[in-house]
Amino acid sequence: MIETKTSAETNATAPAIAKGTRGDTYFCPRVDIYETDEELIFNSDIPGIRPEDVELHYERGELLLHGRLQARERHGELLYQEYEEGDFYRAFTIHDCIDGSKIEAMCQNGVLTVHFPKVAAAQPVQITVQRQ
Repeated sequence: MIETKTSAETNATAPAIAKGTRGDTYFCPRVDIYETDEELIFNSDIPGIRPEDVELHYERGELLLHGRLQARERHGELLYQEYEEGDFYRAFTIHDCIDGSKIEAMCQNGVLTVHFPKVAAAQPVQITVQRQ
């Protein structure tokens, strides 16, 4: 139902690493995607992200996630760093069962959550068997 367009997904245990994309370096935030009968739910942990730092575009079955994570305030000398900073980019191909006009996104406590409602025709329907 969803296809990622970056090679970082080939090994789910590998850390997010910077990728050369569009002539610049971007990191790929990790993403979890869930499916229910009514929708797809996309969660991405991006510590320190603000809603105004995220750009989401959905067009013709493709979701583009792009943004910039501002540098954190430093106190002392940095000895080791695992959290990414700078530009991030991910692209996903999403099945056409999604109602693009009803997609909702929210960012709270560093977690980006996007809800992709399915069109009514794609949702399962319970059929009652009648007696004759």
